[in-house]
Amino acid sequence: MWIPFLLTVIPSQDLTLSGAHILASSGDRWEEEQAVVVADGRIEGLEVAVEGVGEDAGGLWVIPGLIDLHSHLCLHPYDETSWNDQVLKESLELRTIQGVVAARQTLESGFTTLRDLGTEGAAFADVALREAIHRGLIPGPRLFVATRALVATGCYGPSGFDPRWDMPKGAQVADGVDGVRVAVREQIAAGADWIKVYADYRRRPGDDSTPTYSPEELASIVAEASSAGLPVAAHASTDEAIRRAVIAGVQTIEHGYHASADTLALMAKHDVVLVPTLAASDAIERYRGWDGTGEDPPRVWAAKTLFKRALESGVTIALGSDVGVFSHGDNARELELMVAYGMTAPQALQAATQTAAEVLGQAGQLGRIAPGLQADLVVLGADPLQDPSAVRRVVMVIKAGRIVVDRR
Repeated sequence: MWIPFLLTVIPSQDLTLSGAHILASSGDRWEEEQAVVVADGRIEGLEVAVEGVGEDAGGLWVIPGLIDLHSHLCLHPYDETSWNDQVLKESLELRTIQGVVAARQTLESGFTTLRDLGTEGAAFADVALREAIHRGLIPGPRLFVATRALVATGCYGPSGFDPRWDMPKGAQVADGVDGVRVAVREQIAAGADWIKVYADYRRRPGDDSTPTYSPEELASIVAEASSAGLPVAAHASTDEAIRRAVIAGVQTIEHGYHASADTLALMAKHDVVLVPTLAASDAIERYRGWDGTGEDPPRVWAAKTLFKRALESGVTIALGSDVGVFSHGDNARELELMVAYGMTAPQALQAATQTAAEVLGQAGQLGRIAPGLQADLVVLGADPLQDPSAVRRVVMVIKAGRIVVDRR
């Protein structure tokens, strides 16, 4: 059952969740015979469960609200409408409404926090969605937004048109040390929580990606963002672009498919987090006809190979799926693939909770079930430490102390 939101800021509930297995703060075991006590939207603590007291979650599993660090609420699956057509033909109003629907689907699936990494041509709709959710106007996860990503001239889409026509882009074009600094200031003024930069991309349709921004431009982006206290995420799949972005001081690398062992070691040295977006690679190949069996297509092979190298390197890995490429509410696919590609189920769950919260600078607010943290909780019908697909068996969702989904 969906618990309807009111058109006002919704007060939290004081509640006690009893009878469940509760994920320990360490993230690798269950607290038994305990109850989670919630007051004023926060976890007050754990206490001995008393039969008949509180919300009955007997026999179920309670984990922190899940976090996806790479999402696009204003996109929908490419097998429904191509990316080019979404950017060029769908109105801003339609795309914003689609974002409202996507936000609800996301929350219902147990993901209570998202980092939305670029509106892909939908202007500053992510800021509006963030504020509407915060005010209680619409249901959705807690949002950290990047507004319009930064791209170099001639290095993004839509592309491939007659050069006489100046086509709208899915991000903000900015060049030069001064130009990118101005663009960062504009993003911050518009409401960005993060700055996203495309450190590499195709120069022409069909070409391989190459680095697009110089080391000096990347350093300027990071310096200006840092002046305002904002972190930077870099889309980068080529080894050289990843290396430049790491040296410039970005906080996360998105995708990273062709990072060498040396570059992954550099990331680990500089505490740069990898967000591998495995589910997007999987989805794109399935749209092209791959059924998940037989020889891996190149894109999937690259993602698997990167993930193995990253696990061996010791670089920090956090969950980010690139949802929007595929269906909203299916974010759990990323966690399942992380396990399929070599992580243990507890490691993948930590990547989607505690580690992701640390990336957002929210370690003292989100990602664990511990006193004083936000009461973002998901109640599951199976044990996710044994089976990663258990995160799909959502029974209840509690956000900021309020039950928003109840399927008991």
